[in-house]
Amino acid sequence: MNVDYASALATGDAPAPGEVWLVGAGPGDPGLLTRRAASALARAELVLHDALPGRAMLRLIGAGATIVAVGKRKGLAPLSQTKINARLIAGARAGLRVVRLKGGDPFLFGRGGEEALALAEAGIPWRVVPGVTAGTAAPAAAGIPLTQRGVASAVTFVTGHDEAGALPGTIDWDSLARAGGTIAAFMAASKLDEIVLRLLAAGRSPATPVAVVAQASMPGQAVLRTTLGQCTLDARRAGLPTPALVVIGEVAGLAAALLPPISKAETTSKAAITA
Repeated sequence: MNVDYASALATGDAPAPGEVWLVGAGPGDPGLLTRRAASALARAELVLHDALPGRAMLRLIGAGATIVAVGKRKGLAPLSQTKINARLIAGARAGLRVVRLKGGDPFLFGRGGEEALALAEAGIPWRVVPGVTAGTAAPAAAGIPLTQRGVASAVTFVTGHDEAGALPGTIDWDSLARAGGTIAAFMAASKLDEIVLRLLAAGRSPATPVAVVAQASMPGQAVLRTTLGQCTLDARRAGLPTPALVVIGEVAGLAAALLPPISKAETTSKAAITA
């Protein structure tokens, strides 16, 4: 069962004993962590966390809490999703205040829904603390408006790979190519070749602006500005760090004009890579 929101707000911004909170950690910058998330971490007794791009928020966890890293690194996960679910349930049944700290937002490509279903089936009270998703944070940090009047009136969030690591077969790339608008692709760097081929084959212009935003909001943030026809080669040459979000659409071409002055001053090369 889901915890009653009015009751939760009345009793404080932290899990009660025997509850699990699915908490969004945001894109990495600890300044983008919500106050409710910070409060939950401070009072948590068991924290299971993803492989976060920024680890500063882990210092907000209270002394004495058990901290377990469960995120993937280069495709390897210390715990399967089934075991993560079991650990959350066991912690709650032991009467602990449990936080599942997830990168970005728990319900956007974060498997938060799977964990919520498992908790609900086990009769464990749970709630979600939304986080700032990389889908909006990364473009914003790069000066890219996902929508712009007269340029893009729709944005589509997609994932670059499924559970098996393949390009998801459920995504209709042909329709996305014809619809125009903006595509924000999570975890897409390793599948960029396939995505580009699908979009070009469906008629998307090779001149379509593309931006690859790596380590958004972090000190090592880098942005590759290129085009659909050139982005595969440019991304390979740039060797950008991960995680990275790929923005495809005319709005990516607005970034150079809209970038804040500090970002323009930090341009590192003529290859349209900015930090």
